[in-house]
Amino acid sequence: MSTVALPSTATTRWRDRGALRSRLFRLVYERSLIYNQCWEDPAVDRRALELTPSDRVLVITSAGCNALDYALLGARVVAVDANPRQNHLLELKLAGIRTLAFDEFFSLFGEGGTNGALVLYARMRPRLSIAARRYWDTEIRLFLPDQAPGGSFYYSGTSGRVALGLRFYIDRVARVRDAVNALLAAPTLEAQIALYRERVRPALVSRMFLRLLGSPGVLPLLGVPAAQRKMLTAHGGGFGGFVRARLDTVLSLGLLRENYFWSVYLDGRYARNSCPEYLKRQEFKKLQEGLVDNVSVETSTVTECLASDAGAFSAFVLLDHMDWLARTPDLVEEEWAEILGHATTDARVIFRSAAPDASFLPRSVTDRLSFDRERAQALHRADRVGTYGSFHIARLHAR
Repeated sequence: MSTVALPSTATTRWRDRGALRSRLFRLVYERSLIYNQCWEDPAVDRRALELTPSDRVLVITSAGCNALDYALLGARVVAVDANPRQNHLLELKLAGIRTLAFDEFFSLFGEGGTNGALVLYARMRPRLSIAARRYWDTEIRLFLPDQAPGGSFYYSGTSGRVALGLRFYIDRVARVRDAVNALLAAPTLEAQIALYRERVRPALVSRMFLRLLGSPGVLPLLGVPAAQRKMLTAHGGGFGGFVRARLDTVLSLGLLRENYFWSVYLDGRYARNSCPEYLKRQEFKKLQEGLVDNVSVETSTVTECLASDAGAFSAFVLLDHMDWLARTPDLVEEEWAEILGHATTDARVIFRSAAPDASFLPRSVTDRLSFDRERAQALHRADRVGTYGSFHIARLHAR
């Protein structure tokens, strides 16, 4: 999910007066690290964008995992986020790639922390910006197992705290830890689906669980603003129906232990054979040998970043950012004016949404886009994250 904020004028516009959810979301968004891993499947993005070394990509940073993934294809990547905490995380990863051996790097970002984190940080620190140093000088504790929530960085950040709460719910409330462990050990997809439907789904995906997950105190921690929540509840079956359908999809796509997006929150760490590409030894080596320099970081909004950039982009990865702007079509149009003004003739745009389609976008925007709906729908069905209502691939065309 995205964490990029609205253009500067949006600070006074993005309000749902009197709504606790909107106030809490703003408080969380402006002050916190939200995402500790990207929540978009880069394998889907690779197939959708077909990136090459000739491409220049703008991507909303989130946790930076996917920016590194695109760089592995040789593309030049500008990662932009108005939440500086997300950029601080990407900066730490870039510094680690430049200064650490693979096993040292994996102990931090694969295993979620190590007792030697302070020693490793001392080597990375000179590679950080001043702002990132100020943040990590205190928050590097999140990589120390005896200080991190739940003993892992992956239970840090607001989304990680929700994951830690989910672990508590599994262990102490629903009491289905044995069943979840059996899911992770299932020998076949068929066995996994049977275990899920017979033992996990009835106990875990209960009415109480769904009410808690969809509450004003939880969704903002997952980076879900009010406009996006409205899209979620608009699905048949409401919010509960949406969550059940998404979990059913995830558990039927492939083995859970091979789906690192979900397994990391159950274990607090990635497995060596089930992790983002940048955490694989050979891919890490490619980054360290030079591809890491393909990534630059900008702390600003998408609109502001493009307005100050004299270059052109051939790919735009907007995550679920359009959902965030759904209630402010003028801001959508402002951002897309910059996108159109900085796009090459063969530019591609991808984005995800909680909505079932992109009809919420202003006509002035969709009139300039050619959507590859059939291909997008096929890729959406293969997405290992499985939590979005739709995926979109578009090319820009002249008026």
